[in-house]
Amino acid sequence: MKRKDVRISPYMLIPVIFSGLAFLDILVAYQVMMYVQQHGIETFQALIWIAVGTIVITFICSYVIVSIILKPITRFVRDTENLPVMITQLAQDNSKKKDSTDLENLDKVLEQVTTILGKIEARELFPEFVGQSKTIRGILGQIIKVAPTDTGVLILGESGTGKELAAKGIYERSLRRGRPFVAINCVAIPEGLLESELFGHEKGAFTGAVARKIGKFEAADGGTVFLDEIGDMPPATQAKLLRVLQEKEFERVGGTQTIRVNVRVIAATNKNLPEMIKAGAFREDLYYRLNVFSLTLPPLRERLEDIPLLINHFLKKSGKELTVSHKAMQVILGYDWPGNVRELQNAIERALVIADDSIEPGHLPSEVHSSMCLSISPGGVNEGKPLDERLADIEKGMIIEALTKVGGVQVRAAGVLGINQRSLWHRIKKHQIDVEMTKNLQ
Repeated sequence: MKRKDVRISPYMLIPVIFSGLAFLDILVAYQVMMYVQQHGIETFQALIWIAVGTIVITFICSYVIVSIILKPITRFVRDTENLPVMITQLAQDNSKKKDSTDLENLDKVLEQVTTILGKIEARELFPEFVGQSKTIRGILGQIIKVAPTDTGVLILGESGTGKELAAKGIYERSLRRGRPFVAINCVAIPEGLLESELFGHEKGAFTGAVARKIGKFEAADGGTVFLDEIGDMPPATQAKLLRVLQEKEFERVGGTQTIRVNVRVIAATNKNLPEMIKAGAFREDLYYRLNVFSLTLPPLRERLEDIPLLINHFLKKSGKELTVSHKAMQVILGYDWPGNVRELQNAIERALVIADDSIEPGHLPSEVHSSMCLSISPGGVNEGKPLDERLADIEKGMIIEALTKVGGVQVRAAGVLGINQRSLWHRIKKHQIDVEMTKNLQ
């Protein structure tokens, strides 16, 4: 006979155990009271002994049960604290709060383990993504969830944030992997030719159509179509795309034959589609068809912790043995990067051409190395931001640069910045800086 495994949740098991202990105490107390009445023992004295005995027995039983339940967790925390990757960070945390309790220490260790596992997952599952900040890990988590489905995805974000990279990440982890992945930039193709590119045309459909042409959707049948810059699609083409999304069918330009396709559509734009809808420049029904699941990629200025990693990646990719000076790193972290990762890559590649041994501020584009003055002046790169936000960006950049310089050791970073360690710790929390990201990057 096959043995059945019965699994009970700890959330139910622990309350049941302690409820059983309480019931057992009641039974014991009842039996003792009956014994007292039968043998004529003084009731008050008996009650004291019953109370003391009940408390002691309950405490011993509870301690034994809790010890058994928590033993694996305690062993895990003890072994984890001895790992090299944990020792430095925990030592810094304990120096900031020496009177932490066992529960606080347990919570701290588990939080660090979760962070480290999240970074490992990001690095192992998404090697093409350079960045391990909390924001990026959140995006990668969303990709993991939506990729295996057939849901349409709308990727939003400023120019240069990696929207096509995110689309390929979804495709590579989807059930359609190995089938066609066809990308088309809607703004790079003249308006009159876009419909033909997407859906194909028949011979003689227009001047220059000397032969039948298969469109991108037909070529991607069974796979994925990535429509970049969807906000620049002409209204007439939007209507035909809506039909493809709803009915899974279309006709080639100049043709009458209905062609059915099975494709997944991923779209991307750096434009504000709701505002375009209000202005009549984008179809509302198409927007809701595309926006079944949306991903918003953060601009580079909102994930400054990833900049040192990105720079290291670009340097390794170039094959040149160059470093970035601390002054240059401070300038880079203080710049707003309106072109995001693409602009950063271009700036580093330009500096690599000019620099000999180390990249200095003067090797960076003029708009970058003059950013420290522009960022706090009217009309600068942060124009439109309130003063408090501009100053916060500068402060965050200086803290990350100091942490990078000293390998993430907060005590030394506080000395570099000329503030006490507790003040630095509060500023790190305020700006949500991931200290682990700054280690081993100096």
